Amino acid sequence: MQSRDDARGYRPIRDYGIIGDCHGNALVASDGGIDWCCLGRHDEDPVLFRLLDAEKGGYWSIRPTAEAEHSRRYRPDTNILETTFETEGGSLTVTDLMPVGRHVDAAAHDYVRLIAPFWLIRRVTCTRGRVEVEIRFRPSAGLDEPSVALELDGEMIRPERGPVLFSRLPFELAEEERAAVARVTVEAGTTHDLVLAARTVSNQSPLDRAAELTTITEAFWREWLTFNRYTGPHARSVARSALALKLLTYAPTGAIIAAATTSLPEAIGGERNWDYRYSWLRDSCFTLYALAGIGYGGEARRYVDYLTSCIRKTLPREQIMYGIERETVLTEKTHDHLEGYAQSPPVRTGNGAWDQRQIDVYGQVLDLAVLYECLGGRLGRQEHRLLEAFAALVEKEWTIADHGLWEMRGPSLHHVHGKLMAWVAADRAADLGFGKAEHWRSLAKEIEATIKNRGIAPEGYLRQAFEREGVDAANLLAPMLGFPMDDAAFAKTVDAVDEQLRHGPFLHRYKTDDGLPGDEGAFLICSFWHVDALLSLDRGEEAEAMFQELEACANDLDLFSEEIDTDSRAFLGNFPQAFTHLALIASAVNLNLYKADGKAGIKGTYADRARRAVGAVYGWRGMLKGMRARGRGSRVRNSSDSVLLWP
Repeated sequence: MQSRDDARGYRPIRDYGIIGDCHGNALVASDGGIDWCCLGRHDEDPVLFRLLDAEKGGYWSIRPTAEAEHSRRYRPDTNILETTFETEGGSLTVTDLMPVGRHVDAAAHDYVRLIAPFWLIRRVTCTRGRVEVEIRFRPSAGLDEPSVALELDGEMIRPERGPVLFSRLPFELAEEERAAVARVTVEAGTTHDLVLAARTVSNQSPLDRAAELTTITEAFWREWLTFNRYTGPHARSVARSALALKLLTYAPTGAIIAAATTSLPEAIGGERNWDYRYSWLRDSCFTLYALAGIGYGGEARRYVDYLTSCIRKTLPREQIMYGIERETVLTEKTHDHLEGYAQSPPVRTGNGAWDQRQIDVYGQVLDLAVLYECLGGRLGRQEHRLLEAFAALVEKEWTIADHGLWEMRGPSLHHVHGKLMAWVAADRAADLGFGKAEHWRSLAKEIEATIKNRGIAPEGYLRQAFEREGVDAANLLAPMLGFPMDDAAFAKTVDAVDEQLRHGPFLHRYKTDDGLPGDEGAFLICSFWHVDALLSLDRGEEAEAMFQELEACANDLDLFSEEIDTDSRAFLGNFPQAFTHLALIASAVNLNLYKADGKAGIKGTYADRARRAVGAVYGWRGMLKGMRARGRGSRVRNSSDSVLLWP
């Protein structure tokens, strides 16, 4: 007989929350089902993936057998998720987390590193009355082997391959479903722990450490968030976005992934389904801009180390993206036996855009270098040589067509945004002092003149590409890059974007042909770019109103996906999406700067705004000192001993 869980189907994307340990992650639905889980690595083959195939994919559900109303929240200032079920007979709270903490290595001069056991802990607590609970565990061995046989071994539920579930509850095997099932009645004041463990670190049962690691993990997240320097009307959204971005980092290397999932569709029934569990240079730079604006510098140091080691593998070029362990080949594969989220195939792993030519990434990296040094970082001689080599490559190739930041799969074009970023590369090369500043400034002037000559349509707006009409939302970034363009000319670009791409508060990225079939939703990052563009034109009230409307589109946990349906406001695309959360933070910071100093507050580059945003809160010298300390991985505050995971 089909269980209630197996008949459940697909939950809306906005129904999920995320937990993680800066190594892997899991998505938890509001009904207590974990439908996605990658332990140990964000890009690992998932052990639970009902998200991508409701019938075949593995899952782990915990919920009352009786009818129940549910609510959920993150514990304040953490990524620990609590889901509460209210039944007629009692109340039940399921606490979900992936434990993480810090370890001080005294032999390495007190270097602090993140450490995690690669566990997923679920704590089931009855807070009122009595509640009968059903727990179902059906793991997978990966996308190509959706189900595996299980065996009971004491307190362990062992699959043929994959992580082990530890529990002291009375499980039985449902052989036909290849699932383990427990039905228990829990009473007020009792807690039952379950731990899914990819590995164990001692002879001690993981169950004996669940309470301790919950406390450590709570302390870890709260300590990390104390460095958030944002104060303003959007503090809750900024804090939650910062926590989401931190979850999307990969601690062993410093990589930052674009999103936690693969193959969530950009339109239901469409095939624009991509794997975002890799580190795009562009996305990562935007993430670091956002975090720098609220006071975080250590992430930049780790990412610069990661990026430098990646680039060494692909010199003289840099790729647009790398694997989180510095992989350079990310071959795309489809898994045609899976039906995809809400019958939207294909399910993909890998990403075929890894070897595309996108000229803008060189400007992103040079811009990041300026920001990094502005915030107290120190680039070595070898890193400066790499950056100078990239500037020279831009000088040689900026006149060549490319695929653009949106990774179009049609013919190469002369994308205006790419030319803007080539200008950024030349401008920042001059700022970095490579010994021939006037040469780079002359190149920047040449690129600027070409953009204004070929990149502006007869109507006066920045077009998508030299050889094509139509607009691109990416060109709203022009003033935020410090590109010299008078307000009247840029206002025409904003007006054209409104006319061609806007639907309420939402913007599509473009409407031109991109070589792919099907439709897509509105891109939320583009809407936040619109907020920033309005501020640059001194239209502050419009910008604030638009921000508030976008902010209200988050789910109940203040999380966002990549895209949104403009009519139903259903989430689309991979989730949670770094692009959207970083854009929210950046726009919130820019609104603060605008309120303080008007247009002058947001003028210039990302480095300029980060300096103003954080320096204004607790002093420029204090910011430099704090960022340098965190960049070295030093002890911070006086709580480091309380959050050590392993003694």
